[in-house]
This record gives sequence, C-alpha cells and structure tokens, in this order.
Amino acid sequence: MPFATTSDGIRLYYETQGTGDPLLLVMGQSGNHHGWDYVRADFAARHQVIVYDHRGTGQSDKPESPPYTTRAFAADAIAILDHLGIARAHAYGISMGGRICQWLGIDYPERMGALVLGCTTPGNKHGIPRPPEVDAAMRNRSGGLLNTLKIMTTTLSPQWIFTHPGYMRVAQAMMKYPTPPHALKLHNEASEGHDAWDLLPTIQSPTLVIHGSEDQVNVTANAPLLAGRI
Repeated sequence: MPFATTSDGIRLYYETQGTGDPLLLVMGQSGNHHGWDYVRADFAARHQVIVYDHRGTGQSDKPESPPYTTRAFAADAIAILDHLGIARAHAYGISMGGRICQWLGIDYPERMGALVLGCTTPGNKHGIPRPPEVDAAMRNRSGGLLNTLKIMTTTLSPQWIFTHPGYMRVAQAMMKYPTPPHALKLHNEASEGHDAWDLLPTIQSPTLVIHGSEDQVNVTANAPLLAGRI
C-alpha cells in the first residue's frame, strides 16, 4: 500500500488517480479519503487527483501525541506532495480540510496553485458559530455509522440525500476504517482551535470559497466572511 512519511515519522496513506495538473483533495474532521469517493472520478477526468487519510484516520498512523493542529495537518499534506515529487498542486478542502487549505495558502504559497475552500470557516474566534445542538454532536462523535449519518443530515439537506442514494455508500466506505476515540477528540480540538484570521490576507493563490445553504456544521454566513478577509 502507498504511504508517505512525515517529518515526525508518521505514515500517511494516499491514493492517486488520473492525469493532468495535480489536485490535492483534503477531507474534513475525522474523515478519511473515502469521503471523496462520490466525486473523485469527475476530478480525475482532468487532473492527477491525490486523496489521503489524515493522521488519526483511515489507514494512516494514529498517534496520540503531540496535539493535532490544522497547521500541522497542512505540513502533512506537503509531505505527501514531497513524496510524490509534486512541486505545485491545486488544493480543495472541505470543512476542516478547508481550514487546512488556508494554511497551505499561507505557509506554502510557492507550492499552491488554486485553492478551493468548501463549507469552512476562518475559525471560531472570528467565525459564525454553529447551532449549540450541532456543536454538541460534533464534540461527542462516536465514529459509528449512525453518528456519521446524523452528522451528514446537518451538512446535507434531507431532499438531497433522498435523491442521491448512492452517497450512502460513501458513509459505509468511510466506516471500513473507523476513527478511534482518541483521534476523534484530537481532530475536534484541531478544528476548533483553528485561527488563521490575521494571516488570511496574505493568501495569494486564486481562491474560490463555496458553501451549501443547508449546512449547519459550518453555517453559510462564514463563506462571505472568509472570502472578504482573503
């Protein structure tokens, strides 16, 4: 199986598909690469697509320390590009993955082409908070299928889920490698601790901010806030 190794010795599982300009797909909090299964082939028609499992998820190593941070997750992503010999790539991140992509644009401008920040925020300090009941669900994730489906219903409208039954296979595939409790906690702490506000104006990459109107995990009002700051 393909693995890249980070500077602190953590093995990260990755997969590539397609040819063309490299495109790194960055999954959200406690999710693994299967979260991209529904759309990966579409991107691979035009790009060399790279998907991977964050530390703590999927088939990657799951260390209990040091504390996870979104900035360190960005360094992990660069380790994968280094391993593949990719000097420059586009990056598309969703939710916590969008927070990670903010750091990719801030810390590694020479390595980034375009950025897509999907359903994400600039961090709790300056962002718009989610509803309290959704916040509690995110803090107390069990990692099981039912919990995953519950979270999905706060990010996708029931109508969309009903009309796209194939998306349920994504949740099932992600559950093949459930995220252990310690990593769920560390991922949540990393995402909740994100704060790139002061440095967002330094991002030079062409950046697209996109959001779904039914998202309750990262409420939509964060999209114009984030775009305006960049």
